[in-house]
Amino acid sequence: MIKKKQNKQKKLLIIRAAVICSIAVICWTAFFIFGTYYHKKSAVAANPAQKKTALAKVKKHNKQKDKQAKLASIVPGDLKPWDVKRTDNKKVAYLTFDDGPSNNTKKILSILDANQIKATFFIIGQNAERYPDLVKQEAEDGQSIGNHTYSHNISYRESTDQFVADVNHCDTVLKSILGDNYTPKLVRFPGGSFGNRLKPFRDAITSAGYRFLDWNDMNGDAEHPYVSTQMLIQNVKRYTGNQQTIVVLMHDAPAKTTTVDALPEIIQYLKGLGYSFDKIS
Repeated sequence: MIKKKQNKQKKLLIIRAAVICSIAVICWTAFFIFGTYYHKKSAVAANPAQKKTALAKVKKHNKQKDKQAKLASIVPGDLKPWDVKRTDNKKVAYLTFDDGPSNNTKKILSILDANQIKATFFIIGQNAERYPDLVKQEAEDGQSIGNHTYSHNISYRESTDQFVADVNHCDTVLKSILGDNYTPKLVRFPGGSFGNRLKPFRDAITSAGYRFLDWNDMNGDAEHPYVSTQMLIQNVKRYTGNQQTIVVLMHDAPAKTTTVDALPEIIQYLKGLGYSFDKIS
């Protein structure tokens, strides 16, 4: 009887010891986990610079991945947004500016910013070298940057190899200024790529991996050395017609002061017709 009682007490002691050990293990584990979490949290809080650096690295990595995916999706050749049938029935205007940058570019950027419009600038490489800060401002403003050859001295009597070399030179200049902010391989031919005579040049630039863009609307600021503000506005009204998608050719060269003057009214006119604005990217 006494022996049974002793065994029972012994078992109770063992159970109590086991319970106490279990509680101790649980408490120690909880303390360890909490301590580790608190330490990490404290370390991050104590090192905001490290946190900022880590976030910047992640952001840069994601941006590079997005750019690589975008480049991989680019299909070389002739871009014709006006031939793409829209399923949303929206009217879209792509404003494009050639031959810059110049002293007029900053004024145009201010007008676009005031109207919350993104446009596309086709830049001459030599001008980009003269005004790299304006090229950077265009990119920082979220505008799209395109290639308008390095020299713009193109008669299309050159060989196709010479033409592609001139385009490549411009691409190199833009990359050197913008770095990762430049998405290459978007070109506008000086004077446009129209006509059978330029087919070899279109084929050559496509083989070199470039997309190229012409236009189906314009303000006519390149038709004469000087075109009045009112004539530029009338030209846009005439060429726009009832088209659903328009790519409007304009210029931000140094002499094109009336283009700057006409731009606000052109924008309001297109808005009145129900157009939204977008950039080529």
